Order: sequence, then C-alpha cells, then structure tokens
Amino acid sequence: MPISSLRRHGLLAGVLLVTAGSTLAADWSDNSIGYRYGTRFAEPYNSQDISKNILNFQHASGYKYGTNFLNVDLLMSDRKDDNAQEAYLTYRHTLDLGKISGRDLSFGPARGVGLTLGLDWNTKNDNSYASKKRMWVIGPTLMMDVPGFLNVSVLALFESNQPKGVSSRYRYDTHPMLNLAWGIPLGTSGWAFEGYMNYIAAKGKNEFGGATAPELNFDGQLMYDVGTAMGLGKNTFRLGLEYQYWRNKFGNPGNVPGSLAKTPMVRAEYHF
Repeated sequence: MPISSLRRHGLLAGVLLVTAGSTLAADWSDNSIGYRYGTRFAEPYNSQDISKNILNFQHASGYKYGTNFLNVDLLMSDRKDDNAQEAYLTYRHTLDLGKISGRDLSFGPARGVGLTLGLDWNTKNDNSYASKKRMWVIGPTLMMDVPGFLNVSVLALFESNQPKGVSSRYRYDTHPMLNLAWGIPLGTSGWAFEGYMNYIAAKGKNEFGGATAPELNFDGQLMYDVGTAMGLGKNTFRLGLEYQYWRNKFGNPGNVPGSLAKTPMVRAEYHF
C-alpha cells in the first residue's frame, strides 16, 4: 500500500477510535437485536432467488459533539447460495460542526452540518466469490430539520477486497457516494418510516479487469411500535415490513445475472 494511503487510513482509524470512545459519555443511546427474512435476495452471477435469515445488532448514540451508528448483520443463505454465512459491519460517526465550533450552522431546510467518518467490513464463505470487503468513508453531512432525522451525506469511498482467485488485496478507484439515512415517525400512529438510500458511482475496473457500473441501493422499512400495546414500553418491541431495491449490486453491470435485487422482507426488533 502506498505511504499516502497508509497515512490516510491511519488517520481515519485514529479519529474513529477517538470518536468511538465518546459513546462512554453518551447523552442518549439505543441498542437493538433484530431478525429479518426474505426469499428473493440476489447475488451477482447467480440467477436464482435466494432465501436468507438475517440476525442483527444495532447501536445508535449521541453525545455533546455528534452521533455514533453501528450495525452488524449475520446473513445466512440457503443452498442456492452455498448455504453461505456472511458477516457485515457498518460504523458511522458524525461530528456536528456547529456544536464543535459553537456556531449556528443551520440554513434553509438544514438544522446543522456535520462531518461523517466510518468503515464497512465484511467476510463471506460462499464457494465462488467469498468477499472480504474493507472500506473507509469520509465526507460532509447535512442534518435536515424534520421529525426524527434525515441525514444527507456525500462520502468518498476507499474500498478494497480480496475474494477467491485474487492473490493480494485489490483497491478500487476512490469513488463518491450520495447517502440518505432517515427515521421519521408517522405522527402518533406508532408507525415509523426508516431506511437508507445509496447512489454509488462506478469504481473503475474490478479485480478481474472488468468494468464497474454505478449502483443504487434503496432499503425502506415500515415499522410499528408493538411494545406500547403489549405494555413493554415505547418502541421496545417493533414489527414491520422491509423492501430493498438494489440495482447493479456491488457495481456489477446490469447484464450480469443477479445484479438486480427486489427483496421484500419481514422484520422484528427488540430494543434495550
């Protein structure tokens, strides 16, 4: 790895370690374990609909100068995907630049401006690609003035992978991503609309010399607060439906089988 890349990744790692420690002084926090299931997952170069059971841990917290978000999925595929197991971790830390500077940075529909840093990490044990993704992200975020939250980020992605058939870690071209993340309560109904959308630019050639394509990944959830009705406490137990639309999955062009996913899911969460 070039020295400049080492320095950049080392700086990002150092900032993440410092900011992750801020959770010890959190003003608020929420943890949950969850389960979701769907029968129409897709994987590139696989033309079959795949069923997956997904176990999930999620953490969100806020402190004086920003917020933390951690999501860990354990995805378990059926035989159409080699009965593979995949672990996928996402971490994001957003520094609120207005709180750090002591200035009001709100304007128009935005209540604040932030700087987001984070990483993605995965490993999968299927018999074909066997992804081992590593990705650092950094970029500005607008925090919109809405009920709940809506964050709009433009992030630079520093992504690499070392799948089967590749002797050393391959680094894609640095490429941008437009990210929207939201959690919006629907009045006092107990329902909430949550999710994210990523538009990711092409990232140059893939590990095998082929072209990559821009990808669109939308994941929306309609969740209901069952906990209140059961006397367990507000938003303690939530049930709902989820839908994922993923075009050009992992940057694979549209002519690749399995590069388009249209996946309905059921979802359950317990918060503590």
